[in-house]
Amino acid sequence: MARPRTPIGTFGELEFTTLPNGTVRARTRFRDHDGRLRRVEASGDTRKSAEHRLKEKLALRGGYSAGFGELTPDSTFSHLVDVWLEDLDLQGKLAESTRALYERNMRQLVMPAFENYLLREISVRKVDQFIKRLASAKSYSTAKQARTVLSLALGLAVRYDALRENPVRDTARLHKPPSETMALTLEQVEAIRAAVRSWRRAPGTPGPPPDGQLEQIIEVMLGTSARIGEVLAIRKCDVDVTVTPATVRICGTIVSPAGKPTYRQSHPKTAKSTRVVSVPTFAAEVIRQRLAVVSHEPAENLLFHTRNGTPLTTNNIRRRLRSVLSDAGIEGVTPHAFRRTVATVLDRASGPDLAAELLGHTSSKITKEHYIEPDEAVDPVTAEILEALAPKRAKETS
Repeated sequence: MARPRTPIGTFGELEFTTLPNGTVRARTRFRDHDGRLRRVEASGDTRKSAEHRLKEKLALRGGYSAGFGELTPDSTFSHLVDVWLEDLDLQGKLAESTRALYERNMRQLVMPAFENYLLREISVRKVDQFIKRLASAKSYSTAKQARTVLSLALGLAVRYDALRENPVRDTARLHKPPSETMALTLEQVEAIRAAVRSWRRAPGTPGPPPDGQLEQIIEVMLGTSARIGEVLAIRKCDVDVTVTPATVRICGTIVSPAGKPTYRQSHPKTAKSTRVVSVPTFAAEVIRQRLAVVSHEPAENLLFHTRNGTPLTTNNIRRRLRSVLSDAGIEGVTPHAFRRTVATVLDRASGPDLAAELLGHTSSKITKEHYIEPDEAVDPVTAEILEALAPKRAKETS
């Protein structure tokens, strides 16, 4: 019967020998990372010092614990987070805004609960209770975001052999509370347009009047389904009003990293959502107006920008829209509401697949779940079909 093999990176029993000069020699057999067993030894004045020096040697050979390199089971969770963030930067696959979101979620949501633990102390039970408490105290969305970054970090610990398994994997599934996607009605859209057009334009209003960009941005969002950052990233060279219908290429977004200047990112939220969309006449008219404003500027310039020519930030547009609508008594409308409205209108006319294509989604499942308002009305043709079940009239007696 074959003997079980010693796992790589582990050692056998320690042997101690007192040498003629009085020092103590500690010796063991160590299975190296090439799979070969080797004898390793070290000496010291006492058994304890000899053992300590031997383990130092083993650590230098790749570690005598299950972990090696940057992380071991005795590493702190805080150290894991530092290594994880460095690894994210090394991969360089995340958008800067996503990288910042991951770090913020980790430091604000996860670190307070786990920063004092060693990796070997993090169990499925602790992780499961943490996620459930967060969902109860905060929200499903907050718990989901915390779960994501915690799983990513602990997954790195598994790849470094500092953990055998990712504790997040066996936690209970988060159940999303029922929610209903709400699109704007045509009457609500007209009320928003009226509120934006009249904002700070009444006679006697102090200060300069608005430059008109907010209402133009809303029309482009309604005409393209683009996210607010994508609309603000449209350049002169991305539009073509010489064709009918006019087209807009959605190929970038505006990013505002913490502590850094706002800039145009050369791809939308995802690289696959780059698309060329044909726009309705009301959006094409707004684009022509913006082209007239920036007619003397280079082709790479943005259609929408500040007075200094710098990119508008998404936060400023959201804040301004919220202020305008609040003054008009309209609450709960965000730029994303226009995107949901477009998806719902397209779904009613042609189904979810066309809506998903326009919104830049890879699957209509996302569009139906998050962007299209449910339609409670059943096709009225059912009434005509069910006439077949009508009771037959009794024959008239002669």
